[in-house]
Amino acid sequence: MKIYTKTGDAGETSLFDNTRVSKADPRVDAYGEVDEVNACLGAARAALDVGDKTSTPPGAEDIPMALAAIQKDLFALGARLADPSARIAERVTKAAITPADVERLEVMIDRLEAGLPPLRRFILPGGGLAGSLLHLARTVCRRAERRVIALGPDASDPLVIVYLNRLSDLLFVMARAVNHRSNLPETEW
Repeated sequence: MKIYTKTGDAGETSLFDNTRVSKADPRVDAYGEVDEVNACLGAARAALDVGDKTSTPPGAEDIPMALAAIQKDLFALGARLADPSARIAERVTKAAITPADVERLEVMIDRLEAGLPPLRRFILPGGGLAGSLLHLARTVCRRAERRVIALGPDASDPLVIVYLNRLSDLLFVMARAVNHRSNLPETEW
């Protein structure tokens, strides 16, 4: 199987229901943003490679595993966005996003926040490489959330927006946790 198909050479792509749309279509833009979040998480995972003890702060081994699970969720979320007729959602269980997935994010937020100093002011994104990449992923996630919202209330499962909203919160807390575990100070604004 070749990676190139040439079917998009005219600036169009196919959705899961075989509808041909412009690559600039808002729906394609929305799932493209979700894909960008996924790539950012891959970069953050690479920066937290548990095999590289120089880049992984003590106690941070849980974060790369959580990020891998989230990356799978984002593939499911992208599949749902690429499926305007909702044909795949009911048939393909790995394309499901459930309230339990959102709850998993909330549990991790609460657990990570318990180990952090209280946040009293805005902080500048930054810190170490992994923390900075998690802050970047958070901003891309917020952009993806805006793109999905712009599709309108009936364009996707409302849980997609809830998931992205909670994910951006988690990425902020993960960035803080990674930096804190590395003894890197936060710069207040």
